[in-house]
Parts: sequence; structure tokens; C-alpha cells
Amino acid sequence: MLELNFSNMMGEVIGERGISERQIEGIKTTVHDIDRRIKGRERNELAFIDLLEQDTTEIKGIASDIRKQFENFIILGIGGSALGPKAILEALSPLHNLDKRPKVFIYDNVDPRTLDRILSLIDIKKTAVNVITKSGSTAETMASFMILWDKFSKSVPDAQKRFFATTDPVKGNLREISNEKGFRTLPIPQNVVGRYSVLSPVGLLLAEVIGINSAEILKGAIDIHKKCSDPEIWKNPAYLFGVLLYIMDKEEKKNINVIVPYADGLKSTAEWFCQLWAESLGKLGTGSTPYPSIGTTDQHSQLQLWMEGSEDKVIIFVKINDYGCDLKIPMIFHDMDGLSYLGGHTLSELIKAEEESTELALARIKRPNMSISIPKVDAYHMGQMFHFFEIATAFAGFLYGVNPFNQPGVEEGKNFTYGMMGKKGYEAKKEEVIKAREKKMCWRV
Repeated sequence: MLELNFSNMMGEVIGERGISERQIEGIKTTVHDIDRRIKGRERNELAFIDLLEQDTTEIKGIASDIRKQFENFIILGIGGSALGPKAILEALSPLHNLDKRPKVFIYDNVDPRTLDRILSLIDIKKTAVNVITKSGSTAETMASFMILWDKFSKSVPDAQKRFFATTDPVKGNLREISNEKGFRTLPIPQNVVGRYSVLSPVGLLLAEVIGINSAEILKGAIDIHKKCSDPEIWKNPAYLFGVLLYIMDKEEKKNINVIVPYADGLKSTAEWFCQLWAESLGKLGTGSTPYPSIGTTDQHSQLQLWMEGSEDKVIIFVKINDYGCDLKIPMIFHDMDGLSYLGGHTLSELIKAEEESTELALARIKRPNMSISIPKVDAYHMGQMFHFFEIATAFAGFLYGVNPFNQPGVEEGKNFTYGMMGKKGYEAKKEEVIKAREKKMCWRV
């Protein structure tokens, strides 16, 4: 079971820069109120909790057909529609394309070089495409879809059998196109926001396509949900996680949260968390800034900053108890003091020692940090992590007094893009862009 250790956040361990039990006790009434609001489904978007009990029969059926019929599987999506699948792929099937089929390509941007390279590597006749956008109007996703649909429909007679749409169950451009062309579809429930959708068909179809049992992912989420439903803050790791970071931000001015998994396969999970946390909480002049890192690699690039830079950070370690395999360091180079000490140990011993040492080094100079431990990186515990972070983020949104499910700040940038690309009704936005360009003409070197 996932475990949160927050000892190095507390004043008893790191001194006056830490949090006191009194500070946490002082917020208990608010926590109980938020707990009631979550359980009472105050916001419809809390429907992401209902995903834990979904029927995955249709997902499994479509995934089985994709595995049998295709050698390549392309995902088109951006934000939560890509970060969730990417987190699952890299955690549960690392280096997948080197020895497994179907090969998976996740195109989550509109960099033409990337899509051109993907197209050069695949045989269209042996490729399936999963288009993921809840609204069905996401500019980046729909632009890449339009390119692929044009190429596929000109190259194969049954192109519609190669496209699978994950979108709103009843409305939107992609739903309309799917109905017209005859694409097989999977629904993103209407009240589930994109960045909370990893445990929907958004993530679970990819899991099944690469041979991961989606039921195990959901089982992990169900089990951690029980623990994260306890109204008592000292027993609820998700609520504690949110409260600790909130207090550090509001009372200690530590508003940067560095998340550091000690497993290469969890790098994309850290990136997924950062989108979830940033887009959910960064509103009304509030919220803390998440930053993805990776251990031990970033001990050689960022640790200096964490140790001696500005005291505005909380470091969140993600620890793995069992890596599932190990390699022993041979007993060689006995005459070299700088190497001989390594012989006889294992790589898992070394990476665990590095993580624990970094925790201790930070704590000794009173830099707050906490750790999330999981027994192993597998489907069950990935489900636990996904749901833990989703509950913690939704809870933190209520704590900050913001809506953790909208993203108003993203919309203005989209509107300018619509204007620049000539979308009807956004002509005024195009004019704003043109005027802004004029202002920038003088300030160049």
C-alpha cells in the first residue's frame, strides 16, 4: 500500500522551519468540511471518483482487436489526454517499442518534425490511431487528426476501421465525425475533466493495448480510495499531503514543489502530476508551482539548488521498495579506494542509499521534504498513485478556495490561437495579435 512519510516536514525534525502538529490541528475543522463536500459531490466534476467502479468490457474488447490487427498504435492527444497514457506506458512497459507490439507512438504536440518522423516509421496499412479529445475541438489534436485521416483515407479503403475516438459520449466535433465515418468510440464521462481522466478509457485503453490488466489499475485505485476517504486528517495521506503543501505555501512561503521519483519509468508520472497540480490550483493569484525531477539523475543537476538555493521549495520523493529485479556490482578494482567500496552491493541498494541520503542531507539543513513509498512499480500501485494524487489535488483546490476542475487561464491563449488561425467569431482576437506584434517590433536585438 502507498505510504506517505512526512517526518521531514515537521518542526520536531527540522526545527522552526518545519510544521507543528498545532498548525495541522488548527485546520481540522476545515478538513472535515471539505471531506463532507467531496463525499457530497459538491461539484459534478468529482465524478472522476466514479471511474473506479466502471465496466471495462468494451475497453478490453477494442484493445484486443487492436493487438490482433495492428503493428503500430498512435495516440493523438495533449495535456491529460497524452500525459496519462504516457505515464502508464513508461512505467509499466519501459522501452516498449524495442521488443513489443504494437509499437506505441504518443503524439502530444504539433511539432511537424515529430509527426513527420512517426509517419516515416510506420506502415499506414498496419497502424491504428486513437484520437483523444473530450471536447472534440482541441486545435492541436484535431489538426494532427485531420492530417492522419487525410493520409489514411487516401491510402487504405477501410481507413475508418483504423481510427478509434475517445471523446464526449454525445457531443462535439469528434463525436460528430465518428458517427459520420463509423469510428469505434469510447466515452470520456461528461463530468470527468481531462487531467482527471487517466483512469477512464483515456488511459485504460492504452494499458490494455500494451498488455496491462486495467482491472489491476482500478483495484489499486479502489483500495487507496478507502484510505483517502477517512475524515480524520492524521489517517488520510491524500488530505495530509494537501494540507502540508498548503501550510508550507501560505505560512512558510515555500511555494515550489519538486517531485522526485527514484525510478526512470516514473518520470512521465511526475510530469502528469505537475499538470494536474498546476492547472487545478493555479488560480486567483494562488497555488504552488510543481516541478518534475528524477532521482538519482537530478542529484547531479538540481540538488545544489535544493540544498543552498532559495528556501522556497518542498521536495517530494517517490520511493520504490522493490524494483522487481537487481544487478550486483562485481568485486573488482580492489586496489582503488574510490571504487572498491561498491563491490558486492547491488544497484537497488545504491539507488535507495542515494534517495535516503538526499532526504537526510536536506533535513539536516532544515529543508522540508517528504516521501511517498510504493512497494513496486506495477499496475496495482500505479492505480494507487494516480488516484492518491487526484484526491489530494481536488482536496487542495477546496482548501485554497478555488475550483480545481476549471482552467480559465488557458482559454485566453486558445482564443488568440483561434483568431490567428482564422476561426469564425474570433476576428477581434486576430486584430489584438497584430497590434501586439507592432508593439514588439522595437524591442529586438
